[in-house]
Amino acid sequence: MSAQPAENIRLRPALENLPVYVPGKPSADDGVRRFKVSSNESSFPPIPAVREAVIASLDEMHLYPDAAGTALREALGGSHGVEHSQIALANGSVTVTADLVRALAGEGDEVVYAWRSFEAYPLLVGSHGATPVPVPLSSTGEHDLEAMASAITDRTRLVLLCTPNNPTGPSLSTEQVEDFLAQVPDHVVVAIDEAYREFHDPATVLGTAGIFRRHGNVVLLRTFSKLQGLAGLRLGYAVAHPRLAQALGQVAIPFGASRPAQVAALASLRPEAQEELERRVAWVRSERSRVLGALTAQGWELPDSQGNFVYFPMGEQTAEFAEFADARGLVLRAYGVEGVRATIAEQEANDLLIEIAGAWRER
Repeated sequence: MSAQPAENIRLRPALENLPVYVPGKPSADDGVRRFKVSSNESSFPPIPAVREAVIASLDEMHLYPDAAGTALREALGGSHGVEHSQIALANGSVTVTADLVRALAGEGDEVVYAWRSFEAYPLLVGSHGATPVPVPLSSTGEHDLEAMASAITDRTRLVLLCTPNNPTGPSLSTEQVEDFLAQVPDHVVVAIDEAYREFHDPATVLGTAGIFRRHGNVVLLRTFSKLQGLAGLRLGYAVAHPRLAQALGQVAIPFGASRPAQVAALASLRPEAQEELERRVAWVRSERSRVLGALTAQGWELPDSQGNFVYFPMGEQTAEFAEFADARGLVLRAYGVEGVRATIAEQEANDLLIEIAGAWRER
């Protein structure tokens, strides 16, 4: 290999200490059968009608997608009870979050979020030159809303609330969010990231529709990657009030939502697909309850997860526990010296998680 030329380029200073997003660990290719439960992916195959819609769209892959995403935005606007112009589409909800940061925060501005929460938050904030303000979770893995309210200053432009929180699992109630919003200046945007909303117990899920109607500084973030199983196609969206929706459109990357992603999302919104998705999510909730019950019976004290995952607060034993599971056929997501997350996947994988967790405690 020839010597590389000297690079005398000048990178932005903001990149010097920028964290790198760490994806879920893939399965090792060493001949051992493993279940990958490190990325919160759906374990279900594509719904046939969705798959057929994607395949049909490939006949037009030589054409650009509808940059405005008109049909999908109209469908989503109808389901949320807003004008279609209030829906902002992007290449996954992480890109919608990036658009929010880009529209709201620049050099010297601050973005407040709980930590640990979604891994991309500090990356998205720092890469746009804004200042991340992480606020530690409570001892039970929940947002410390009082501390987050206290962290807001005259430089704060955005607050990110992840509920259910990834990776720990607890969620926020309508009362908690309303009390928090009462302490937030109305010029500070509060984004409610509900990537895992569908897995929540329907009886107690956050009343975001009402919250959105009552507060002009609230924006909702959703994704098609989790329940709908479109992670490989990348599609997310925001439900925003008109001024912010327009700003999101100004900073969005053109053609961010591909043609296959748009048709897949539309197909997943059809009644027959919704019925199948409801059956799937009911099964996930049931499995999550079964897994948490079995782990509690073993003596584990875990956060009350409302996502499609469970979280083990392992502290200094995080890496060791992840390696212990990997050697026994289960690939988990390790978070530094804080904990390990496991997706609720197919039943065989869930059974193996229970078995491995029990073996760990009996060492």
